[in-house]
Amino acid sequence: MLERRNNAARREPRGRGDEANELRLIGLIEGGDKLAFAQLYRAYFPRLARFLDRMTRNPGLIEEIINDTMLVVWQRADSFNHGSKLSTWIFAIAYRKALKGIQGLDEPVESDFEDSAGAPGYEPEIALSMHQLQHLVARALDSLSVLQRTVVNLAYYHGMGYEEIAQIMDCPVNTIKTRMFSARTRLRELLAGQMEDFE
Repeated sequence: MLERRNNAARREPRGRGDEANELRLIGLIEGGDKLAFAQLYRAYFPRLARFLDRMTRNPGLIEEIINDTMLVVWQRADSFNHGSKLSTWIFAIAYRKALKGIQGLDEPVESDFEDSAGAPGYEPEIALSMHQLQHLVARALDSLSVLQRTVVNLAYYHGMGYEEIAQIMDCPVNTIKTRMFSARTRLRELLAGQMEDFE
């Protein structure tokens, strides 16, 4: 159910041209090209913001983590060894920075889905129903551990496979599969009986 509803929103169309351009940019950044860095920063900011929002649930932390992540990209561009996709390398940096940021939080993690508006063009009843569904799924996702929520986030909202997620989270693929299984089981338990109104 969750997979079916999020399928359209989770895939980010990225072609080989995008990847080739990003590799060109990282090469220029390695040589100190500030314009290339600004272009890569603009390309990754929205992607990292979505990822970090779902991982940290702390809007105040997101821009700080993105800036810390991209600072590493600027300073350590020469350490990208082409052993993975550039996006995997950048998301792995952001993941580690986010974990450090979350550990430093003194406040509980909260969701801001209550403030989001329904999609334009919907009838009021449909918009309300979609808002309620978003809220329900967001609360269920928030109840997962950070590690489980990150796996779900990368798989469903960023369209990454288990191997790429394992590289980002620096753990075996089987660990990712276990976390995904546990997350799905937990979500199924939390959403059981509550999704019937949205069928």
